[in-house]
Amino acid sequence: MNRRLFCSRLAILGGAALLPTAAAASTSPDATGVPAWVGRYVPDARAAGEGDLRWYGLRVYTARLWASGGRIAPERFADQPFALDLRYAVALEGAKIAERSAQEIERMGFGDPSRRGRWQEAMKRAFPDVARGDRLTGVNAPGRGARFYHNDRAVGTVDDPEFAAAFFAIWLDPRTVAPALRDALVRGGARG
Repeated sequence: MNRRLFCSRLAILGGAALLPTAAAASTSPDATGVPAWVGRYVPDARAAGEGDLRWYGLRVYTARLWASGGRIAPERFADQPFALDLRYAVALEGAKIAERSAQEIERMGFGDPSRRGRWQEAMKRAFPDVARGDRLTGVNAPGRGARFYHNDRAVGTVDDPEFAAAFFAIWLDPRTVAPALRDALVRGGARG
């Protein structure tokens, strides 16, 4: 199967995707490696965990979770500020990432059909196409919603706390399709 067809099927069938607006600011990491803009949203941000999402052996992305003090209470993730950073190892279309994310949100039972439709349209507007090496980062803003960045540039905001909870559940809810990645993110990291 050619790489383009494989990546297209991957976006439709395989891994979930992550992704959040704010004014431009310095993107240089601080001494701990935390991008400066992450520190604006996540007090005392530290890496909580890291892991890879693989599909049929192919690494799709490496995910890193930034949380206050490097810790997150997974059973209450929606109530905490954090940033989920995905560094892609393959190119994917933003619309396909939004579609796959919407499928996972529906599979887990979040929202009604009308609300999920609005969420999917918001994700389509926020998620750009990604190339190998690109990063998509989502920031959970408790009580407000989600902010999305592409390679440290703000690309969108969804001002709906229920959307943020549903979206980040793709990675952090026990019902995720990638439980090993979830464990790596919330329990300090591992490579798969």
